[in-house]
Amino acid sequence: MRPTSEMIIGEMYSKWVQSYRDLPILINQWANVVRWEMRTRLFLRTTEFLWQEGHTAHATEKEAREETSRMLDTYVHFVEQYLAIPVIKGEKTSGEKFPGAENTYTIETMTQDRKALQGGTSHFLGQNFAKASSIKFRDIDSEERYAWTTSWGVTTRLIGAMIMAHSDDDGLVLPPRIASSHIVLVPLIHKEEVRADVMAYCHTLAGELRHLSYAGRSLHVIVDEREMRGGDKLWSWIKKGVPLRIEIGPRDRISNKLLVMRRDRAPRETTPFSREAFLLKVIPLLEEIQKGLFAKASLFREAHIKKIDTKEEFYAFFTPKNKETPEIHGGFALCHWAEDRAAEEQIKKDLGVTIRCIPLDAPKEEGKCPFTGKKSSFRVIYAKAY
Repeated sequence: MRPTSEMIIGEMYSKWVQSYRDLPILINQWANVVRWEMRTRLFLRTTEFLWQEGHTAHATEKEAREETSRMLDTYVHFVEQYLAIPVIKGEKTSGEKFPGAENTYTIETMTQDRKALQGGTSHFLGQNFAKASSIKFRDIDSEERYAWTTSWGVTTRLIGAMIMAHSDDDGLVLPPRIASSHIVLVPLIHKEEVRADVMAYCHTLAGELRHLSYAGRSLHVIVDEREMRGGDKLWSWIKKGVPLRIEIGPRDRISNKLLVMRRDRAPRETTPFSREAFLLKVIPLLEEIQKGLFAKASLFREAHIKKIDTKEEFYAFFTPKNKETPEIHGGFALCHWAEDRAAEEQIKKDLGVTIRCIPLDAPKEEGKCPFTGKKSSFRVIYAKAY
């Protein structure tokens, strides 16, 4: 248990910074953190977790705001392009922002049970922590000024976000760009006299595949040589989420044909390739899976976002319809908000629903808050969240 990182890092910055020539300071770290969690959830809320966090100090407000935006966009790029999860980029309300920050920006994701999961945050801290920690510098005119600071971070919660966005009842579904293994070759050997030939074929094919590159690294290919039934082998790799699986038996070796199974499709659905064609098409195939997972998650999210303009419809939207699945409700609600903290707290008390963010790309739209009747010029996203 420790103070917030901004105070720890700020203590050191106050010792390191004397002149404008010392700025900017840009520090990134990975650290384990311990927090009190009454109800833990694997990956999402654990007593101890690993996170990546950054802390910067700048000579001007403009530089600090640019860094805040840059890091938010970095998180958007990683989550969408690598984890294949669509995000909503937005600003937290004053009631939800990080204490001590002037602005907190967030990326919000939707899980398959239609709840929200905060993927990462980037904070513009202004000079608040600089004043608390005495981070001061002499500018070019020898005037003493306080620095402008930022902080930002993501945690192992992103692993949970990925699992809850793509996986199914059979186990993990891993986007190819981050999968630890891309392809598993499963030898099918029913007679001992064919073992050497089948294994040699598998290892030769694996070697050819490993010479190919995808997403900046060589393909990682596994040849499963375990002594167990072929069906058991396949299901073990399905559960682990490996993007591509190929069974290879004596006939496949002779015909030089491969039956390829994709993790993003039905377990036993196969696509036939000649060996030569597969070597040419495997990289586009992996990219097709990557983009398909993103498209599927995007369609799911869009199907469960709804504009709501009345209190009655709002409360009905967040009331479970099925007694067998009491945790499933409508999804994300786009509603007008008149910046009324009391109404925000009442909704949270009644339904456990919070304002996740004010979308940064939301157009200005005149309307009325469905809870207070006050005028509003924009909509916010309400959701139940982990």
